[in-house]
Amino acid sequence: MQLSQTEENYIKAIYALSERSPSFDTSTNEIAVRINTKPPSVSDMLRKLTVKKLVTYQKYKRVTLTKTGRQVAIQIIRKHRLWEVFLHDKLQFTWDEVHEVAEQLEHIQSEKLTERLEKYLGYPKYDPHGDPIPSATGELKEAKRLMLSEMEMGVTCQVVGVKDSSSEFLQYLHQIDVGIGTKIKVLEQIAFDHSLIVSFKKGHQTTVSKKFADNVLVTS
Repeated sequence: MQLSQTEENYIKAIYALSERSPSFDTSTNEIAVRINTKPPSVSDMLRKLTVKKLVTYQKYKRVTLTKTGRQVAIQIIRKHRLWEVFLHDKLQFTWDEVHEVAEQLEHIQSEKLTERLEKYLGYPKYDPHGDPIPSATGELKEAKRLMLSEMEMGVTCQVVGVKDSSSEFLQYLHQIDVGIGTKIKVLEQIAFDHSLIVSFKKGHQTTVSKKFADNVLVTS
C-alpha cells in the first residue's frame, strides 16, 4: 500500500498514543497535539485513513488502528529504528542527532533496502535509545526495563534505554558520558528530594536528580 509521508506520520502518531491507552485507542485532540495541527485537519485525515481501512473512526468517538494499520505502523517504526542504528553506529551521529534524520529516512518505501540495511547492521535487536526493533514479520518484543529510580540501593545496573528522548536530555547524557551499556551503582537516595547518589565510570560518585533517574531505563 502506497502512503504519503503525512499519512505515515499520522499512523505512527496514532500507534504511539494508542500504546499508552489501556483500551488501545486515542482521540482527535490527542493526535492534533502530537502532530502539532488542528483537530479539523485531523478529522479530515482520519476519514481518508478510514477509507483505506487503516483506522476505525467515527466523529466524536475514539480512534483505533485496524490490524492493517497497526502492521503499517510497526513497519515504519522498524525502518526508523534501523536507520537510527545505522546513523549512530556507522556515521557516528550522537544520540540526540539520530531521531530527526531517521524521521526523514523512515519514509523510504523499498523493502529490499530495509532488508539489506538490517543484514548490513548485523540484525540489531535494539536502537541507540534501547528500544526494540520490530522483526520483518512485525514482531515487537519489549524488554523488561526499570527506571533507575526504581532500583534498590547497592545494586549495580546497566543503562538500556531512555524514557525521554528529547534532544536536550540526550545531549546531557552525552555530556556526562552516559549511554547504552553504561553501568551505574545506586548508593543512596536522598530523602529531601529523592535524588540519588550513584557511582559510574570507575567508581566516580555523583548525585543525579529524580527527573534524571525517572528517565533512564536500566536492567540489573
